[in-house]
Amino acid sequence: MNWRELREKNVSVVGGAVSGGLDSCTVTHWLRENGFEVQGFTVDLGQPDEENLDAITDRMVGCGASEAVIVPGRAALAEAGLKVIQAQARYEGGYWNTTGIARPITVAAILEYMQDRGIEVMFHGATGRGNDQVRMQLAANMIDPNIEVYAPWRDPEFVERFPGRLEMIEYCESNGLPIRPAREARYSTDANFLGLTHEAGDLEDVTISPTFVEPGMGVWPWDAPDQSQVVTIRWEHGVPTAIDGEVLDIERVFETANSIAGRHGVGIGTHVVENRFVGVKSRGIYESPAMELLGQSYEYLLQFVLDRRAREFFNHVSQVISVQIYQGYWLDLATRAALAALEPMTELATGTISVRLHKGQIYFDTAEDTPDAMPHSLYTDDSSMEAMGTYDHSDAEGFLRVLGISAKNLGRKQGIDL
Repeated sequence: MNWRELREKNVSVVGGAVSGGLDSCTVTHWLRENGFEVQGFTVDLGQPDEENLDAITDRMVGCGASEAVIVPGRAALAEAGLKVIQAQARYEGGYWNTTGIARPITVAAILEYMQDRGIEVMFHGATGRGNDQVRMQLAANMIDPNIEVYAPWRDPEFVERFPGRLEMIEYCESNGLPIRPAREARYSTDANFLGLTHEAGDLEDVTISPTFVEPGMGVWPWDAPDQSQVVTIRWEHGVPTAIDGEVLDIERVFETANSIAGRHGVGIGTHVVENRFVGVKSRGIYESPAMELLGQSYEYLLQFVLDRRAREFFNHVSQVISVQIYQGYWLDLATRAALAALEPMTELATGTISVRLHKGQIYFDTAEDTPDAMPHSLYTDDSSMEAMGTYDHSDAEGFLRVLGISAKNLGRKQGIDL
């Protein structure tokens, strides 16, 4: 869809998912120049790179928006982030896809406000070469099939006018738009309180070390303190309820975990060359201190709770959810079914886990291994090397004889080349 088609449909008002960045400022002013009334919606996701969200509304109005609104989204993002941790949903390279999970939260929040205002077209500034255009589009389509989505980066006329960042900067400067300094920026950052994604610019050149990136949620591991720190996290039915004995709600849990983990360089600087859904590769540097701290703590708890068959099933479902998030299908049936399949395991995840943080690494420290502290733990003394437990060594003789039947047949019939 191009902007002229919107005009032919008598569309006069459009609502934008705007961040206040270069793309948002350019698109807003460009649409205003082409006769549209633009209303901008910025979702409060606890963006670490924005000290004052009101500055975004001022910026968007200065770029031609008739209205700019801050939409609440922190609570929804915290709940979604918790589900990601419970599913251990990491993507290629083992990183927490904090941007991918934030897109459906953003769209859901914006559409509610657009519907109240009778706005039927939503625009966004996601590139036609990336994943976010898919995530935004699919979320909008699933939530409200009647909403039209306009993506300027898929409009040939817009792309011809603005083939890259340089042309957008020149356009904004020539029109006196209140953009943040962009010429000096060596890369682009997408932020929410679950994590930061750094891409583009000099990061596209893999011959350049990514250490020029300035962490926004902590420090590089080598700049972390030499002294390690032990952090204790209490889990109740899969929910972190306290850190170091302080009872916290889920938003405060993420805030506190970000502060502690970021200070020790945990979850900072994860480097990935990944396969985008659209079929190209991209390089990114990721930060997600709280996700890494909470996620690793939860993984240690699962090791106590899940038996072998449950663990294998969990790993399979985790991979499904990871890909679903990345490809923009967080809201669809497969994801909802997969999350529901994990609920019996999540209910058993109660325990207190202590981990040690040191220069970007997380190490298991201790667990409160008592019936009250960890009521569903399957860890017993049956595997002990000492004379304890109910497991009888001699019982393994028959077990090994049964296993040996197929092993001997393999050796006799097919042979093993060494």
